[in-house]
Amino acid sequence: MEQERKLSSQTTGKERVLSGIQPSGELHLGNYFGAIQQHLQLQHEYPGECYFFIANYHAMTTTRDRELLHKRTLDAALDYLALGLDPEKATFFRQSDVPEVCELAWFLATVTPVSLLEKGVSYKEKVQRGIPASAGLLTYPLLMAADILIYQATLVPVGEDQVQHIEFTRDMAGFFNNAYGKGETLLRLPVARFSPGKKVPGLDGQKMSKSYGNTIGIFEEGKPLQKKVMGIKTASIPLGEPLDPDNDTVFALYRLVASPEETAEMRERYLEGAIGFGQAKKELLAKLDEHFAEARERRRKLAENLDRVEEILVEGAKRARKLARETLERCRDAVGIP
Repeated sequence: MEQERKLSSQTTGKERVLSGIQPSGELHLGNYFGAIQQHLQLQHEYPGECYFFIANYHAMTTTRDRELLHKRTLDAALDYLALGLDPEKATFFRQSDVPEVCELAWFLATVTPVSLLEKGVSYKEKVQRGIPASAGLLTYPLLMAADILIYQATLVPVGEDQVQHIEFTRDMAGFFNNAYGKGETLLRLPVARFSPGKKVPGLDGQKMSKSYGNTIGIFEEGKPLQKKVMGIKTASIPLGEPLDPDNDTVFALYRLVASPEETAEMRERYLEGAIGFGQAKKELLAKLDEHFAEARERRRKLAENLDRVEEILVEGAKRARKLARETLERCRDAVGIP
């Protein structure tokens, strides 16, 4: 992997990061600590070379409600900007504002064997969950590959469970280069950037996930947030008895939003039996409010100025589309389409 990354850097002269954000509903702590936090850090590590888009085309495989898709797309923009995405350092845009990606996806479709798409783990899992096996769901990796390749991205932050998407993308780029490149690399092969995301437990102790109905929303506050936090599942241990911090959901969530010193102090109180779960939950609630207070306030202000949000997305699309057109013109020329 490191060798591939070096080769990619030598080819482009610089790294370019790309990631898509599917507008699938309310963002929760698992989304933030598992991926979003790392995305926001990357914009500082690679200023000017991070491309983040709201994948509203992809969302159409599961969302077939016009108003809902529009709302979720806007919510995703508000959420990311409120959490700290800086449009001066990262290019932020809607996938649908760069239609060239669909043409590149078709080019890739003409050289990609169906057998490769049928191996998609994500496709199989979604069908097993009852999502209709549409052509869009099957060819999802084609559009995903086009998203990556059209911007000549070199680094794609993913979790280990998503590495197949990058493998597919590299395969498709290879198929296209071999068919039309004539010794030239038309599409650069990206590599995965494994995000050191933290595992976040849900209200019931399982992995936090919308499908389990056990999430805590990043922008939840007041009584709804209090009800969720106070309802976190805990062991039945009498007050005054030692608690096990390494096998407790409340402590696992607390350490995500507390300082190392606060975490160490809470651990000692657990081990000494100096705190009960009720008090621990109250302190977790206070830390959640403190940790996301600024982001929640920024989101409220952004929601009052949607013209500015639209301006950011449109400007980002202009920058992204310029790059996409350069790639597509090269590919169109290679296949013989004027």
